Amino acid sequence: MLGKLIIASLLTGIISGAFITFYELVITFFTYFFFMGNPFKTIPTLPIWYLYLLPTVAIFIVNYIVSKDTNIREYGVNEIAESISQNKMILKFKTLFLKIIASALSISTGFAVGTEGPSAGLGAMIAYQIHKLFKLPPMLIKMMISVGASSGIAAIFVSPLTGISFAIENIAYQLIIKQYIGYLILASVVAFSIGVKFLDAIAFNHSLGREMHYEYIIPILIFIPFITSFIYLYLFMKKKLLHFIDFEIFKNFCKYRNYIFALIGGGVVGTILLLEPHAGFSGKEVVIYFINEEHHISIELIFTIIILRIIATTVSIYSNAVGGIFLPLMSIGALIGYGFGELLIIYYDFPIELEPFYFAAVGAAVFMGVIMKLPLTAVILSMETTFDYNVMVATGVTVILVSYLSNLYFDIKKKYITRADKL
Repeated sequence: MLGKLIIASLLTGIISGAFITFYELVITFFTYFFFMGNPFKTIPTLPIWYLYLLPTVAIFIVNYIVSKDTNIREYGVNEIAESISQNKMILKFKTLFLKIIASALSISTGFAVGTEGPSAGLGAMIAYQIHKLFKLPPMLIKMMISVGASSGIAAIFVSPLTGISFAIENIAYQLIIKQYIGYLILASVVAFSIGVKFLDAIAFNHSLGREMHYEYIIPILIFIPFITSFIYLYLFMKKKLLHFIDFEIFKNFCKYRNYIFALIGGGVVGTILLLEPHAGFSGKEVVIYFINEEHHISIELIFTIIILRIIATTVSIYSNAVGGIFLPLMSIGALIGYGFGELLIIYYDFPIELEPFYFAAVGAAVFMGVIMKLPLTAVILSMETTFDYNVMVATGVTVILVSYLSNLYFDIKKKYITRADKL
């Protein structure tokens, strides 16, 4: 049995890494095909009607695909594990292929969803098939799905530790961690080794390193209520405003609910692409283009993109776009942190030279960690993307305090973070 598990974990890592690389390449191909080149350069030259038509047609196609196979829609990894173990869900290779197409259509046409949700789902589906191939005991289904999800995240983020912690916080905490953690590590590092060859890692290049800078304590204490206010705005949009529209305004049109929100989603995403293209898509480009390449960003542009990305992400979820929110939330948090750092530099005379990239890294991890209820993953992510103890410590303190403040008013349920809230 031990030999089977080792081989199954290796195969899961290899196949997941290959599939995730293919999935990312498909998204890139679709994006450049639909926008006739790099969208951030070509969008200003495209007709306005095209910018509205493209996401609208794409999301209608995605909703049609999902209507034919509901397993394609964006489930949480824990939901997949529970459903499979209870024989409520059967994952086929056809589902795997259609999920790649539906997610690629969603992301490549501008919807603000990320690649990590489908990547974890694809890894889970691959692990499920390998579990069947090796005829492993039913009690190991959840463990194998944890291995698959971990592999998917490790490959798409080019971050093995983040993948492992993601799987542990989502599923493996229900298992005996000491017994199965080795297989998570094995599959994750194998998938990572494939992903790192072909994909770009998400990293914050301007970090301070291992030397602790205690001068940042006061700015971080000020940052806590600052980022909390934006988390309140995001949760208000998703859990109050759009929830009200869904269940109150459209309650008499339940049969046409998906079509109505697809139409709204296409219109909103089209408008956002017209106003500021960087507010659409997964959000990875925001970190790479604006923050790591040190482009000067005006305060007005930063907060414009933040508001537009919050709108785009919440509307994308309600439109049934197939994708995760890990990356979109990270991009929102990174911009909030960067904007906060710029505001401090402009309006406050601190005795030290403040670095906006520091707050961008903390904000990215905290915004994701609070909304997705993944505090451990947030801390590990902050360390793996910066290799900076200052960022890691600040993230650990901030994610816990902001989570407490956010739960005073909102009931954040991990089950519904990637789709519309239910009554």
